[in-house]
Parts: sequence; structure tokens; C-alpha cells
Amino acid sequence: MLIENPVLVLIGPTAVGKTDLSLAIARKFGCEIVSVDSMQVYRYMDIGTAKIEPELRREIPHHLIDIVDPDQPYHAARFVEDALAAIRRIHQRNALPLLTGGTGLYLRALLHGLFTGGESDPAVRRELTERLHEEGSDMLYRELSACDRQTAGRLHPHDTARIIRALEVYQITGTPLSSHLEQQSAAGKIAFARVLSIGLDCPRPVLYERINRRARKMIDSGLEQEVRGLLQRGYCPELKSMQAIGYRHMLTYLSGNWSREQLLEQLARDTRRYAKRQMTWFRKDQTITWLPVSDTGRLLNHIGGWLKGTVSPHM
Repeated sequence: MLIENPVLVLIGPTAVGKTDLSLAIARKFGCEIVSVDSMQVYRYMDIGTAKIEPELRREIPHHLIDIVDPDQPYHAARFVEDALAAIRRIHQRNALPLLTGGTGLYLRALLHGLFTGGESDPAVRRELTERLHEEGSDMLYRELSACDRQTAGRLHPHDTARIIRALEVYQITGTPLSSHLEQQSAAGKIAFARVLSIGLDCPRPVLYERINRRARKMIDSGLEQEVRGLLQRGYCPELKSMQAIGYRHMLTYLSGNWSREQLLEQLARDTRRYAKRQMTWFRKDQTITWLPVSDTGRLLNHIGGWLKGTVSPHM
């Protein structure tokens, strides 16, 4: 399937300033925004996911926000399906889709393909899970590094869910997950004829200060009340959505294991670490053009030139 109309992508780490710039871009070029965020899909989770205000969403159409409940599964394959449907509708209205967010796996799945093979064996997965509890994540990560260095290189050593999945695929098929991904990408099931992917660059000290301010703002804006409300609705702390950054931190605080100062410190620290992992992921994508977040004029001029055909999508 070939999508010939243009698609614009704006990515970057958390707190870099994607929201403000996406609004500026949308206003100038008549965009509708497609969220590429694995947490903003969940209803009732607003403060901890830094969702854009409802009045701005009414001004500029946003897609893939508040589409599932916190206890409903959502994954990259579902995102690809939903994002493609949104992109088609936006093109039908002669508008420009602007994909923006920080979930690199979702973006890669959409633009470059996602391994969707059904290779799964409950017995293999159960054995790997038991080994995780007995031997720890470091041992499984070393094993993955030995059989699939490429996949291990893009995963955090404590990302146990994806480590187990990669080992499961390898044990069942005898082929590394990275090879499956490359084969599917080469198959070209989805092709975009015109894509401009822009990454927002920011000096690390500036980014980290923004993250620190965001962490404090989330707490001051009522993250505690939001999490208490989720618990009152019956959403259990063990849910995948409730274990995301911000939510698991507040749950630890509410359990009495942290002081408010520790909550702020741990939330900011883990968000900084997450931002670092995001940048490591995005830097591997050679199709992304990196521009300074502080130079809005240059960014808008670059997009305008690309739309006119005078600027290459790759610099």
C-alpha cells in the first residue's frame, strides 16, 4: 500500500517542547495532529501523560488521544491500524497529518514495519518468566545479547517484557527478532511516498531542567488526585498503564514508601533516564532531520520548503 500524500513527523524526548511547536506547525500549515504516545491513548490519565488542554484540542483536531480505558490492551500493531485510519481521514479533508510524540517503537512500526508473526508458545514464555524471577533480568539480557545483539542493543537491560518476547521468538523460530523485523520492513507492506521526519534537538542541561520543572508541575497540578481517582475507579496498580512513569511513582508515594521529596526526586530522575533512552532510539534513525528546538523560524521554513519541493527531506 502506497500513501502518496505528504506526512509530517515531529519527534523528540519527553519535555523537549513538542507540544508548543506542533501547535505552531499545525496553525501555519493546516495540520491535524496524530499522537504518537503510548500513554496518551488512555482515558482518565491526563496529568501524568502531559496531555494537551481540551480547548486546544478543540481548536486543532487531535487523534489517538483518550481512545481506550486504562485496563484495555494497546500495542504497536493497534497503533499502526489506528494511525493509518487517521491519516487517511486527514488526507481526505485535504489537511496535512502531523505525527508527534515520543514513542519510538510506534513510529518505527508505522513507517518501517512491525514484526507481527504469531510465533508464541505459552510454555516457552512461562519458562522465561520463571527464569526471570530466579536468575534476574541481567542474565536474560546477556543471553539475548549473545543470540540477537541488534535487538539487545536497542532495549534497556531491565525492559523485561521485550527481552522475554525477543528470546521467545528466537527459541521458537531459531531466527533473531531483528531478522524478522528486517524481513518485514523489506516486504514494504506500507510505503509513504512523502515523509519529513524532524527531530527536536536540545542541549542536555536545558532538557534536564525542563524535565525537572515538568515533574514538579505534575505533582503540583494534582497527579496525586488523578491517581487516587484511578484507584477509586477500580484500576489496579499492577496494570501496565499504572506502571508507567509518574503513575508508579505516585503509587509508591501513596503506599507510604516515599516522602514527597523522594517522590519528586525519583520522578525527575527516571524521566531523565527515559529521555536519554528515547534519544538513543531516535538517533539510530537516519531518516530524521535534527533541528534546534529553540529556532522555530528555521523549523517552519524547513517544513515550508519541503512542502514546496525546494528542500530535501534528508539533510
